[in-house]
Amino acid sequence: MKILLSIKPDFVKQISSGKKRYEFRKALYKRRDVKTIVVYCSSPVCRLVGEIDVDNVLCDTPEHIWNVTEQEAGIPKSFYLDYFAGRKVAFAIKIKNFRPYDKPLKLNERYPGVKPPQSFCYLESDAKCPQFDFR
Repeated sequence: MKILLSIKPDFVKQISSGKKRYEFRKALYKRRDVKTIVVYCSSPVCRLVGEIDVDNVLCDTPEHIWNVTEQEAGIPKSFYLDYFAGRKVAFAIKIKNFRPYDKPLKLNERYPGVKPPQSFCYLESDAKCPQFDFR
């Protein structure tokens, strides 16, 4: 199963360099068979730039997740704490591998009708984000 995930350009750069080995989220997809994340680099890039092979997903308190991931977080602790402020649960997607595309693609070149997701969308079944109405 593949999902489409919007990631900010600075974080995409950190992922592609190998410095950021975890992608942090406040909420996570429900399906546990997600093995690949198609990376949509958000504004101002607005392109599909590659795919992440998912190693595993961590779920725990923000404090515990930071203690486990800080060496490969790719972000400052202050940013992390601000992001998870007031949250009891944090998710960390462990990146096994990042496979950049030879040429970044417009989203509609690969997935016609799909809009950039606020969070994520599943791509395998019908290539439509569940949070959008395409009629």
